[in-house]
Amino acid sequence: MSTIIAKGINKKYKDTNALKDVDLTVESGKIYGMIGRNGAGKTTLLSILSAQNPATSGLVTIDGEKVWENQKAIDRICFSREIATTTPFGPNTYKIKDYLKAAEIFYPNWDKEYAKNLVETFKLNPRKKVSKLSKGMLSMVTIIIALASRAEFTFLDEPVAGLDIVARDQFYKLLLKDYEETHRTFIISTHIIEEAANLFEDTIIVKNGEIYTNENTQQLLARVQMVSGSAEEVDALIAGRDYHRVEQLGNTKRATIVMRPGEELKVPETVTVTPLSLQEIFLAVCGEEVEQ
Repeated sequence: MSTIIAKGINKKYKDTNALKDVDLTVESGKIYGMIGRNGAGKTTLLSILSAQNPATSGLVTIDGEKVWENQKAIDRICFSREIATTTPFGPNTYKIKDYLKAAEIFYPNWDKEYAKNLVETFKLNPRKKVSKLSKGMLSMVTIIIALASRAEFTFLDEPVAGLDIVARDQFYKLLLKDYEETHRTFIISTHIIEEAANLFEDTIIVKNGEIYTNENTQQLLARVQMVSGSAEEVDALIAGRDYHRVEQLGNTKRATIVMRPGEELKVPETVTVTPLSLQEIFLAVCGEEVEQ
């Protein structure tokens, strides 16, 4: 099994600590979901994992070999991200076909025929300039580059931004088909959690520049529960635990509890336990908390 391992990753921009002592292991043959609020550090982390951005400190390796300034390692990774429509000199006048040609040179496993088929699937004009593309079309180009790269480890940053529901559905089907055929590793960073949740074998939650969790999605869903009941009963349940999103109305209180792995939550019959979706877990863990 191939793995990318990040150890002690820190990234500072002037007075901002974008990443703080991040440890992360990415195993081959999985689809990961990476979720977090804007500014949490997701894009920065993916750019460091793919050697597009140097860490301030720490090390990223793939099967024991460092990734930074190592072409052999870089050849195994694709980080497909938003394409800028402008340059320091004005509008981006490169055409879609120019980006695909560059990708063919850069990625050793580039599948030219697959890229051509994807262009036709998304009904793109390869001669169209990037500066003239809509937000959705730009996302389509990043998806094409990611999928046609055939890279062993492929990262996509907000791949469905600007896509309508039909195009998003197309993408999810293409991704699953590719995964079934190749079993390569994908990390999908997205804010559209509810739609994509069923794709994620593992979920990485990034919070304030740190990894809150990296675990099997079904296990995460099983160990996060919302409890509601009298304030006294809920307070007793959350004491000493990892809890979030506490809300109270009169003497009725509810909170989201994150149980330890393997722990079973034992509650009085008068307390209601409600399972949460991945999006609801994200809101509880990363949203604004209301303490009562």
